[in-house]
Amino acid sequence: MAQAPGSLLEGLARQFLARLETERNCSAHTLRAYAADLRLFFEFMAAEGKTSVAQVDHLALRKYLAGLKAKSYARSTVARMLASLRSFFTFLCREGYCGANPVKAVRTPRREQRLPKFLTTEDVERLLAAPDRSTLDGKRDAAILETLYSTGARVSELVALNVNDLDFLADTALVRGKRKKERLCLLGRFALEALKDYLEARHIRPSTAGFSREPLFLNNRGGRLTDRSVRRVLNRALIAANLSAKATPHTLRHSFATHMLSRGADLRAVQELLGHESITTTQVYTHLTPELLNQVYNQAHPRAKR
Repeated sequence: MAQAPGSLLEGLARQFLARLETERNCSAHTLRAYAADLRLFFEFMAAEGKTSVAQVDHLALRKYLAGLKAKSYARSTVARMLASLRSFFTFLCREGYCGANPVKAVRTPRREQRLPKFLTTEDVERLLAAPDRSTLDGKRDAAILETLYSTGARVSELVALNVNDLDFLADTALVRGKRKKERLCLLGRFALEALKDYLEARHIRPSTAGFSREPLFLNNRGGRLTDRSVRRVLNRALIAANLSAKATPHTLRHSFATHMLSRGADLRAVQELLGHESITTTQVYTHLTPELLNQVYNQAHPRAKR
């Protein structure tokens, strides 16, 4: 933790991050985010001439948050930074380095209620039909897009899949989510066909795919595909499908959840499929499109157009 005011805080930060990794199984991405949040706070403390934990109180924290607001940080980013500090000081209190958690006296800013961006079912159909399935790369790209939309998996979960995580008898894929928690994702008919087509092109028989510990999705050098590579796969498909919509791999996750719920899926079931710990996270997808609202209105209101 470079730039932290004093070796004590640097050491405490390293202990905290090590604890997150071992006890909570946090991913490398999450650990980097915590480290960056703490580094920014330590830089603020140094500028304020504060060099110890005892000098941090709710007034100092409010000044820090006001500075973040003045720099136009999004409320969601500020909330995440405050959560990082809350976890850090909880750790310090538990280990006896401070008597009370000063972050408890600071209210977390309310996050903006933004509806997740998603593609229409028609756009998804065009996107999934875009890859050239006559080539190995095209078969791989089709399998990637079909799997993302079929499972609602995060891109990090997708690229971490190994061949033996697929179960073609149960039509499932075993994914490892946040904090390395495992869950089973369901594979629909089109995703299964695309995966089998891709594996056969790689000369791996789908019936024995579970015995291979190789990465499922490979780049042209035979290595595991990265998050960035999947984004490039999606961008190529968007161009080939002549879609102007801006989309990321996470957009397919949003589309999966939105389409499931708009077609009557149970909220708890979608929560399980997405791997959300809290159902409140899943409830953001309960919005309705204007087209569906119009359809519901016309069907339900006694004086609507028939």
